[in-house]
Amino acid sequence: MEIVFRPIGYVRTELSDEEVKERGYEAVFTIEILPEYEEGLDGIDGFSHLIVLFYIHKLRPDQIGVLKVKPRKLLRYGLKPEELPLVGVFSLDSPSRPNPIGMTIVEFIERRGRFLKVKGLDAFNGTPILDIKPYTPGRAIGNVKVPNWFRKLLEVTHGEEP
Repeated sequence: MEIVFRPIGYVRTELSDEEVKERGYEAVFTIEILPEYEEGLDGIDGFSHLIVLFYIHKLRPDQIGVLKVKPRKLLRYGLKPEELPLVGVFSLDSPSRPNPIGMTIVEFIERRGRFLKVKGLDAFNGTPILDIKPYTPGRAIGNVKVPNWFRKLLEVTHGEEP
């Protein structure tokens, strides 16, 4: 079976890839929707958050198809690579995966025609956008559980329970 996706738009930011990695969750980005999809934005105004699906286009070939990785984002908290568990990609938000599809919930700031201003998108300049969905109250989950390995890492890196 062949599955083909075509971008509906692209991420626009002046941040370098390293800056996105370091502070993408705090930064403001623009999503440029292609003109032929602009009509699909009707009714989007008024939502506080959006779910953005995108193609992780800057992976190295050796990162695609990987099934086990270490949660390397936690290295910024002072952990050493040998302290990180090797876990399946489906238990992390690692960009390395069989299908390089990213998903982020972003704060929706404003729409100007076919341009959306959002905060917290962890994607690089030029990243192809595959889809956008509204984040609605029915999607919010209050009592989230995590496995023990994840809980321990949160305690070490954030000093808190999840």
